[in-house]
Amino acid sequence: MTRALLGLWPIQRGSVRLDGSTLDQWSRADSGRWIGYLPQTVELFAGTIGQNIARFDPEATSPEILKAARMAGVDSLIRAMPDGFNTPVGEAGGLLSVGQRQRIALARALFRDPFLVVLDEPNSSLDAEGEMALTQALINVRERGGIAVVVAHRPGAVQAATHILVMAEGAPKAFGPRDEVLKQVLAPRPMAGAQSLRTRGAAE
Repeated sequence: MTRALLGLWPIQRGSVRLDGSTLDQWSRADSGRWIGYLPQTVELFAGTIGQNIARFDPEATSPEILKAARMAGVDSLIRAMPDGFNTPVGEAGGLLSVGQRQRIALARALFRDPFLVVLDEPNSSLDAEGEMALTQALINVRERGGIAVVVAHRPGAVQAATHILVMAEGAPKAFGPRDEVLKQVLAPRPMAGAQSLRTRGAAE
């Protein structure tokens, strides 16, 4: 689904539009400016933390990089590293932990305030602190007028969501305001035996 939203996969029906135009009407450079993406499998590139957040844009400024890190709630973690934003991440980000890579990739997705932010399993490797930072980042996107789409299995990733779509076996099963859908989806289901007893008792 995320690849379809990003225009990487064709869709069978309907269209994905950004500012009224379908994604294929935008150049890669333009769409990259307005869309932020955090993939399920995080990939960082050999370079510094700052370069990865800035998507290796040579014209990126320090305030822009710092803002993205703050929006992702990862600036304190980066500052605590020996070389701060100049800390090398190693090949494929191998010098960082999985959780650190995911939080830095979130900052990269938020770089320069893209209008549409698509996050695929953004909390799969996060601890409690990371999940809190993720929730606040999503709130920040909404408050500045942007749209965030989050694909996740863990409920912690959707705490800042306004609406939830539940998918099962490739088909939608529930959609609506977050609290209503969560109540419906997470409601305990009676055991088959208990249901049988209640049915029999009512018949007697």
